[in-house]
Amino acid sequence: MEGSEMLQLYEIQYSDLMLLSSSSSPCSHYQEKMVMENLGPMGPGLLAVTDVPGASLLRRKLLPLARKLALLCPEDRKRILRDHNLGSDVPLKNPDRNVSSFAMQLKYDQVPESIESKPSHENENMDGIGGFEDDGFDNLEHMFNALGFCMMEIGLCLARICDRHIGGKELEQSLLESCAAKGRLIHYHSMVDSIVLRKAGQRKGSSKSNNHARRKENLSKSSNLETNGNEVRSCEIHSSLWQQWHYDYGIFTVLTDPMFIQSSHQATEESKLSISSDQECASPSGHSYLQVFHPNKNKVLMVKSSPESFIVQVGESADILSKGKLRSTLHCVQRPARLENLSRETFVVFLQPAWSKTFSISDYPMEHCNTRVQPLEQAEENDVSDQDQNALTLEIQKIVPPLSARLKDGMTFAEFSRETTKQYYGGSGLQSNK
Repeated sequence: MEGSEMLQLYEIQYSDLMLLSSSSSPCSHYQEKMVMENLGPMGPGLLAVTDVPGASLLRRKLLPLARKLALLCPEDRKRILRDHNLGSDVPLKNPDRNVSSFAMQLKYDQVPESIESKPSHENENMDGIGGFEDDGFDNLEHMFNALGFCMMEIGLCLARICDRHIGGKELEQSLLESCAAKGRLIHYHSMVDSIVLRKAGQRKGSSKSNNHARRKENLSKSSNLETNGNEVRSCEIHSSLWQQWHYDYGIFTVLTDPMFIQSSHQATEESKLSISSDQECASPSGHSYLQVFHPNKNKVLMVKSSPESFIVQVGESADILSKGKLRSTLHCVQRPARLENLSRETFVVFLQPAWSKTFSISDYPMEHCNTRVQPLEQAEENDVSDQDQNALTLEIQKIVPPLSARLKDGMTFAEFSRETTKQYYGGSGLQSNK
């Protein structure tokens, strides 16, 4: 929904976040109130952290590598991932994928002392980034860890602040007891990227089989390309979303403000399409293309954040552990319309409890996280935009399994995550064929 209402995130500076999370420092009651309002049950379930020392350079160097990795030949990509202790949690052999993701476990016992002791203004885990001189893969693992540890610190600081309102230290302790967070470097494919990968996969497959003619015929039917300068037109039917609607099921998700890359391309002999160059560009619409559903407003909102900020989303585990005092964020990622050569790059850290963490829901309001829908008969009395929002809400309900169907009292986090994955993507899951 390109015309969605804009949500300008509440922003807190990194230095203020450090002070606010320190029990020994005087805190701003207004800032703390705003943090809880935005992460709490009446808010959208997310906010932004700005002016993180040293993070800007790391972001600019690391994010373009997502696309470079995604478009490498499989043998080279496998070697680089192995050399830098990275894996992938998406089927990279699938040429029709919309997303490429490269993952690593980030261990708390390897995080600089500044995270586990009192917060510091100096952000020691940024040391050494001045030595990065190119956009190659030589420093991939180092950059992955450095930016990941910085984002883990943001999550831990927010957990301390939230714990003061919830009572006890359950959120912070749950994060530390997990021993690790998961970092993901994510490339959201442009249509051009998808076509290049699909053609490469078809050429590879045709060399090993006798169905080359049939594959070529299918390609001709499914894709009609007209190449002219920086424009690629595709008649393929494709989703308007890079990532379907869902909740994250951890405690916090911390992600970079996205980077957008515009590729130029050229047709070569035998009608092969190749990427000739690429460059970073501003968001064509001025927002992040991250969409959230705000239950209290019964609306889908397009998220706008400051360049180079970090966005923090509340996951379902935080919602459960806080007894509903935090609001998990229902979200998706939209694909820009009519911009087939634009890709989106981001880095995400998922902060979650230990797999053995047990959930008690005896006093949790189970209806809290279920998407609430304005009745159709009321929507008919409103304007067209309200009716469109109501119809979209109903569609979201059809593909997002309610928390009450996935969570049982006494479940461990491991059991909850398995059941959640099953109901989203399993053989009979609501998004198994989406």
